Amino acid sequence: MKGMRKLLILYASQTGNALDAAERLSREAERRACPFNLLSVDQYDPSLLPQEEAVIFVVSTTGQGDTPDSMKVFWRYLLQRNLGQRWLSGVLYAVFGLGDSSYQKYNFVAKKLDKRLMDLGGTTIVERGLGDDQHPSGYEASLDPWLSSLWRMLNMVKPEFLPNGPDVVIQDTVLIDQPKVRITYHNIANDESHFSSASDLTCLNMQIGSARSMHPGKSSSDRSRPGCFLKMVKNLPLTRSNCGKDVRHFEFEFVSHVLKYETGDVLEVLPGQDSAAVDAFIRRCNLDPDSFITVSLREMDDHNTHDSRIPVKLRTFVEFSMDVASASPRRYLFEVMSFFATAEHERERLKYFASPEGRDDLYQYNQKERRTVLEVLEDFPSVQMPFEWLVQLVPPLKPRAFSISSSQSAHPNQVHLTVNVVSWTTPYKRKKKGLCSSWLAALDPCDVGIHVPTWFHKGLLPTPSPSLPLILVGPGTGCAPFRGFIEERALQSRTNSTAPIIFFFGCWNEDGDFLYRDFWLSHSQNKGVLSEAKGGGFYVAFSRDQPQKVYVQHKMREQSQRIWNLLAEGAAVYIAGSSTKMPADVTSAFEEIVSYENEVSAEDAVRWIRALEKCGKFHIEAWS
Repeated sequence: MKGMRKLLILYASQTGNALDAAERLSREAERRACPFNLLSVDQYDPSLLPQEEAVIFVVSTTGQGDTPDSMKVFWRYLLQRNLGQRWLSGVLYAVFGLGDSSYQKYNFVAKKLDKRLMDLGGTTIVERGLGDDQHPSGYEASLDPWLSSLWRMLNMVKPEFLPNGPDVVIQDTVLIDQPKVRITYHNIANDESHFSSASDLTCLNMQIGSARSMHPGKSSSDRSRPGCFLKMVKNLPLTRSNCGKDVRHFEFEFVSHVLKYETGDVLEVLPGQDSAAVDAFIRRCNLDPDSFITVSLREMDDHNTHDSRIPVKLRTFVEFSMDVASASPRRYLFEVMSFFATAEHERERLKYFASPEGRDDLYQYNQKERRTVLEVLEDFPSVQMPFEWLVQLVPPLKPRAFSISSSQSAHPNQVHLTVNVVSWTTPYKRKKKGLCSSWLAALDPCDVGIHVPTWFHKGLLPTPSPSLPLILVGPGTGCAPFRGFIEERALQSRTNSTAPIIFFFGCWNEDGDFLYRDFWLSHSQNKGVLSEAKGGGFYVAFSRDQPQKVYVQHKMREQSQRIWNLLAEGAAVYIAGSSTKMPADVTSAFEEIVSYENEVSAEDAVRWIRALEKCGKFHIEAWS
């Protein structure tokens, strides 16, 4: 027996893009009078799928082809062998994927989900859509045409879902949507707030936790309160001042309590926002920074959740949960702004930006220029939006993840990071800086009052055992996790025999950006863990020190036999660094080496590396 006819929209989001796309889909459904349910996959019981009439999946791919955390249980359920080929018979479905074509396993999750649903007997409404972060207009370049096909096809196979047909009549005068959040203002004196009696650190922890847990953009797996606070004790440049890049070595000590971490783990840092920018945003929006607020979702039954929410100052909420001066807003902000613009020319321009015809121009104005919410609001001065809409539409302030570059065995009370301080010039010659890296670079270790909110978690590089031979490839800041690996193995080698490590590092110039030069060289001499005497090796590619470019893969080919010998002994491969071309080029170099040294075909070499990956001995951690 089928339930009420509702279109089910399920999303699996890691950073929020899939949620954005799914919300866009639900808005379009609503505007077509199509009844729907919108849920994260971890809020849905997969055993109910055969009872659905039509399901739309919006799924992102993370890391090296991994499912988002929220989808792991759902995906395991779908892989059960006892689900037959007719399990989803009569169920209509469509899949839209969000990925990045600079990664090898582009949109892998959407592709395998689509295939699995088909294998289980489901019927596709429309061919799967694949959004690409690398496209000049981002994922929306494929989402726009895919959505219009979806409504057209759905109208043909299930016309009862779309009583008014596949097209929507846009009402120019009325904003159809309601904000999905509700803001409650509380009459509290400063000294009566929950935070007044707590110690400074506990108070900060509670404020951050409160603000972040109330933000509608947080994913269900978010840990709102910081795992711990760190204090910076060293801020050292690793590059020569005029070499074209600024890479820093940061050392932090635990302030609140020491957390255990392992080599290969990742540290997430919640960046501090520029207080002048936060104040400017609050002024521009005519908000009272000192009012106490709680934020809740309209559709939630507030009676249960509301009481557990601790009111925070509006300024605190903005500072810790809304990215007002770094991230670019979504297209939907421009659409909503158009309804609040009182100047005609501003309203027309905003409506154009929100339309399919204006998409490319919006991309040039917004994403290409990395226009911030504050800058957009300043460009359209007649717009005065209610705070509810701002909370919903300003991008959430996200923690930034960094590979840890220390071993806790070597530095018991510390954690080290290797960070590229990001800065660039936009097409219109505007200077821009990375929010987190420039904030960290500006911190002064002598300033005792600054506490850095952080979370520790597992990365994609598992901690190797001392008896496992390693082949490490880490150009640029990709060397960060391997500094920790080598520190740890050097300690282990004092008391036990350890397996050899060979490490391939790459940079531009020997005298400009040879990160941690003395560290690697000291471990490659005098029977150190990278020394040839111990079966190891350290090889550097300086890409710009000669007329022709030399990269890590060239150095690998020079050491082809050594690499193959270690692989034959059961070595594990670890690759870390930029996600653009490097992981694919380095993987190809490994395949060539296996083919040449093992005298097998290129196809067999690809299979050999794939088998290495399947048995947990080929790891990539890449970042853009």
